[in-house]
This record gives sequence, C-alpha cells and structure tokens, in this order.
Amino acid sequence: MMPARTLARRSLVALGVALILQPAAEAQQEGFALEEIVVTAQKREQRLIDVPIALTALSGDALDRRGITDVQGLEGFTPNLQISPTPGNSTAAQIAIRGGVTANPALTWEPAVGIYVDGVYIGKTQGALFDLIEIEQVEVLRGPQGTLWGRNTLAGAFNIVTRAPSGEAGVSATLNAGNYSAFGGKVSIDFPKLGEAKINLALGVQNRDGWIQNKAGNVPTPPGREASTRELNDLDSKSARLAIDLPIGEALLLSYRGDYNDIDQNASHSQLYRSFLPFLEPYVSRNRDEKATVDGPSFERSETLGHSLTLQWEASETDALRVIAAQRELTWEDGLDLDGSPLNIAHTQRLSDYDSLSLELQWVGSRGPLSYVGGLYYFEDDGYTDNPQEFFQEFGPGVGVAFKSQYGFTTEAFAAYGQVDYAINDQWSVTGGLRYTSEDKTIARCAGLVGIFDYVPCITRAKTDFSDTTPLAILTWSPRDSFSAYLKYAEGFKSGGFNGEAGDPSNSIPVNIEQVQTPYLPENVKLAELGAKWLFADNRGYANVAVFDNTSENMQLSIFEAEGAANSSIKNAGEASVQGLEVELGWQSEQGTRLQFALGMMDGEFDRYVDGGVDVAFNRALTHLPETTLSATLDAALGTLFGGEARLLVDVSHIADYTLYAYPIKVLPEQDPTSVNSALANDTRVPSHTLVNARLSLDGLDIGGTTVGIALWSKNLTDEKYIQNMIDFGPGFGSLTQVYFGMPRTWGIELTGRW
Repeated sequence: MMPARTLARRSLVALGVALILQPAAEAQQEGFALEEIVVTAQKREQRLIDVPIALTALSGDALDRRGITDVQGLEGFTPNLQISPTPGNSTAAQIAIRGGVTANPALTWEPAVGIYVDGVYIGKTQGALFDLIEIEQVEVLRGPQGTLWGRNTLAGAFNIVTRAPSGEAGVSATLNAGNYSAFGGKVSIDFPKLGEAKINLALGVQNRDGWIQNKAGNVPTPPGREASTRELNDLDSKSARLAIDLPIGEALLLSYRGDYNDIDQNASHSQLYRSFLPFLEPYVSRNRDEKATVDGPSFERSETLGHSLTLQWEASETDALRVIAAQRELTWEDGLDLDGSPLNIAHTQRLSDYDSLSLELQWVGSRGPLSYVGGLYYFEDDGYTDNPQEFFQEFGPGVGVAFKSQYGFTTEAFAAYGQVDYAINDQWSVTGGLRYTSEDKTIARCAGLVGIFDYVPCITRAKTDFSDTTPLAILTWSPRDSFSAYLKYAEGFKSGGFNGEAGDPSNSIPVNIEQVQTPYLPENVKLAELGAKWLFADNRGYANVAVFDNTSENMQLSIFEAEGAANSSIKNAGEASVQGLEVELGWQSEQGTRLQFALGMMDGEFDRYVDGGVDVAFNRALTHLPETTLSATLDAALGTLFGGEARLLVDVSHIADYTLYAYPIKVLPEQDPTSVNSALANDTRVPSHTLVNARLSLDGLDIGGTTVGIALWSKNLTDEKYIQNMIDFGPGFGSLTQVYFGMPRTWGIELTGRW
C-alpha cells in the first residue's frame, strides 16, 4: 500500500493546484463551453459546481453511447469506485466506494452503497443489476450520505433519474448486433398528450450466446457424465418502463413510474483456479476458460417489478412538498456448480423472494439566504431464501452430504431528517443537517443435514431494534461562479441485523441458536473531507478535487465459513481508517473534442481487529481497497460526413489489485498452517487490469425524414483476461478456489433512428 505521508503530500499538491487555477478567466464563449450539469444530490436542483459533495454525474446519452444499462458500467468513470458481479451471478453486485462494501448478496445483509431510482430505494444488492432504460442522468455520490439519503449509504449512493415524458409524439429505436450472436435493442415511444397527461413507454431486450461452451468432453469427463447446460455466461434480458406525468391544475403534478425486468439465463462459470484435492486437480486452470463441463444446475433468474407515485405541490414560488410512495418486488433464483467440474462436489442454489414498501414526505424550499430540505421516511421489507447445498455427492452415501438452509426476515424503519444551508455573504455559506433513524428487525432460521437432524431448529426466531443519528456540517467558499471549495464533516451508518446463514453442524443446538439470535451491530463511518470544484478556459474545462479521511467503527466484516455448509457471517470485528484523493478533469476544444480524466488513490489500515479476543489489526488486510483507480476518455469530433457528425470515443480504465477477504496477511509462527483461519489475504487478491472500450459513430444522418445514426463498437478491445471475483474455501476445504473472469473482447454494430 502507498505510505500515508506520500498520499497526504500528493493530496496537498492537488489542492494547491486548485487554488492556483481557480482565478482563471470567466468569459464564456457561446458554443464552446461545456454544458452546465444540474444535479439533485441534495434533493433539489443545483449546479454540480455548487454542491459540496464529491460526485460524478453521467448523462443518459453518455450511458447509451457506451451501451451501459445498469450500475456496473459506472466503475470505469468514477474515482475510487469498484463494482463486480457476485460470484456466479450477473444480476447481483459487490459495490465498493472508498473501500466501503457489502461482500455478500444474501438478502439478510444490507448494502453499503444505496441505489435510488427516481427517489425510490432499491433495498438489496441481490437483483440490483437489472436493466434500466430511459435514464436521464446518474449521479454517483461518494462518501457517507446518511443525512439526506439515510441508512445503508455509509460508502455513498447512486441517484438515478429517469427521463420524463415529453408530451410530444415521437419514437426512437436502437438495434445492436455483435459477436457471440448478440442481438438487442430498445424502443421508446412518447405519446401525444392525452388531455394533460404525458406518457412514455419504453421496451428493451438483450440476448447473447454464452462465451463459455459447456459440454461433455471439454475437460476430462467421467463416462456417461453429461453437462447440465449447453453454455455458460450468456445473456437473456427483457425490460419495460412506463412513465406518466399528470398535471393537476397549475400547482400539482402526479407522476407514475413503473419498471419491469425479466432475466432468465445460465449462471457464470465457476472456474476452478486452485485446489489441493487430488480428484479436482485435472480440472484446475489458471487461464481464462472458454470451454467447460459442469454437471450441476447452472441458472440465474431475476424478475423485478417496481411502482412509484410522486405527488409534487408547488406551494409557492420558493416552496414545494413531495410525497413519494413506492412498492417493489423481486423473485431471484440461482443454481451454481461451485466446483466448476463434471464431478458432483459442490452444488448450491438460492431461491429468494423479496418485497419492499416505502413512503417519503419531503419539504424543499428557501427563504432569502436560507435554503432547506426536510422530510419523514418510512420503509418496510420482508424476504425469504431457500438455500439447499450438496457437497461430495460424487462419492455416494457416507461421504456426500446435503444441507438445508432457509431464512426469512422483516425490517421496519422510520426516519426524520432536515438540512439547512445559510449564505453568510456572497462568498461563504454554512450547512447543517441531522437525521434520526429507528428500525426493527426479525429473523426466522432453519438449517440441518437433510434426512439426519436440524442443527438450527426450524422454530428459531429472534427480533431486535436499532437507532442512529447521522449529522452533517459543511463550510463552503464560493468567491466566484466558476469556483467553490468546501470543508465537510459527515456520518453514515449501515444497518445491523442477524446472520441468516448462521449455524455449524459441528456445534450443539444451543450454540447454533445463540449464533442466529445474536445480532450484529450497525457499522458507522465518520468522514472529514476537503474539496474544490472549478471551471476554467472560458468554461471549456473543469476540475474537481477531493481529499478525505474515513474512520469506520464496528466494521461489519464478511467472514467466509467453509465448515459444513458454505456460508458467510458478519462480525463487528474491526475499526479502520482510510485516506484518499480524488481528481476529475475535463476539457472541450473549440471543435467539440472532449477529454476527460479521473484518478482515485486510497490507503488504509485496520486500527482494531479482534479475533478470539486478541487484537490482530497488524495482520489483517482491508478489502476492496485498490490503491489506484484511473480512467481516461477521448471523445473526438472527426468532422462532418454525409451530413452527419462523425466521432471516435475511446474509454480506458485501470484498477489496481485489491483483496477480497479480511484474511491474515501472513501466517504467524504460533498459528497452525492447516487451520481454516490460516487462509491468507493474498490468496484472494484480484490482480490489476486495464480495459479499453471504443466506438466509432456517425450520427445525425437525414434519411427520408428519419434521423439515423450508425456506430461500430468494441468492449475490452485488447481482450484483457481479467478476474472480476473469486471464492476461496480455505485450507479446511482443500484450498478450493473459484474465479470469475470478465467478458472477453466483444464487438458489434449499432443502428439508431428517431422519428
């Protein structure tokens, strides 16, 4: 890791450059300046430069041009953001901002990064990577957002805003075709006004063959053993979105947003990367596989349905009241062949249902130098997961074992919040905010050896409650419209709860019940941040810089336990501190060529890590903390051809290596090297990688009154063989390790039309 002093020096240099550049010329030349970005990160519309938050905003057009349909694609453009699909899945995510992360998608675990669509909270990371169409803008807020956005935003939040219907008749359509028999597209229809109602309907579909061929004989295969499916890592997604805006008089607006997504595809290949079990050694591969033979059920199905109603009343020229009511449903199922071989060694399934309901009342307004946001928030959810597991069935009765694992839960949360901004004078302002949250949680758990005994009786129940108060204080200096700097203190928390997967067949029933019924505590983060934002070169360039220090308490650490069933638990084992630097630069030439650059740097360590009553912070690795994230974009204007605008878009992103599990850094002399706890952090290190995406387009062609665009594109242009995630079962399970590689090079053609 980078020495903390080095990081501090670089941070001070960056801020020094900011203060030198900020008096740059303020004249704005029409046509050459960057488009002004307006965000709603503080529940009201503001220029990005005026918002004292480290955030990155991407327009829907920027996402469309890159073929990004879910939050996973945001990783390459945002400093200190790391996103990867969870092992075996493409619809569940591990999202880390500034090292804050939830590693497991189990429904009883809470996310560290909140995802909001049109102000509605998406409660879990399981099923969170669904296709979103008609996106107007995505804002990535970095650092704890506990005051305005609430629980489970201790690392940050995604604020996704979809496009409002125009009320004017129009149709736009996109078709894509590419390698691996990829085919997809979307159509968006704006209907003419029906009375005063404005309506938009959008439909999308994505299909692609799997890039891993799965059939008997691809690897040494026992006689008569068939593969469970024809291919792995394929794509089959259908989505729909309905938006209705209905003005009621001059002061009221009723808005409905509905979204539906249906994904039914095969699982991602669990490639066997390492094993000390001799019968699995023939199937170990360190290179990216494109052929496999797996025999276990391998599927992934995700169905999401969401409804929201927003009523906004413009009470006066300066005050507005909003009521946002929402309901969401998720059905999510997967089946994984975790050993990645034609042997029946490790097969698991998760069959889940999840529902949530939320209601929020907001008051947004201003009085002279005072601006304010206040609100009341209610949220409830309930979920259930059936998680059957089978191990070593290949060797028959007496060796093979089958586990049943089931858990259900409920949450009920209430919050009240407020934030005020007061302009002291033309240059200085202060902000203060506070949020109080109270929540109740329950758990129901059942686990056992199928046909033998239940080591967690199916009547096991527990309930608990938590509360937290998250403050905010900011001092902002804005000497001119083109520059602002801020000093910020903020807190955030991730909710506590119960370990839904708890239980070990080697323990007694009372011990297992105690593990289930003992809640883990909320995790808290305290942030100190210094930032600056400015426009320069006649507003054709921008620069944003932030340096931060995060202090985490009661860290919720994911402990993977491979004794008996494969499960993970959360323990409040640690305290940690993370320091970092974030730089974003952009510039646009007079010809329309745009350059963008983003740099994130982090350094951190455990301040406290208690294992077995002993503080071993010196020998534990922080997880999901790449030392460097780096991205660069060239969006070049190539001129006019056949009346259309030709452009070349090249995105390059790099992420340094990082550790997935908070394992020991080294085996200590007094440790048993064969124990489960001797699994090392370096065994779960994801190597650094660099990805290049490119797009050559010709837009704005007029063909028979239709505006047409055509583009050639490629993702992972250099065919980088990179690992996205892994599972390490540890020495207690033969050091069985699976890895999940990212997509190989893909390419295709895109056609767009607007009528």
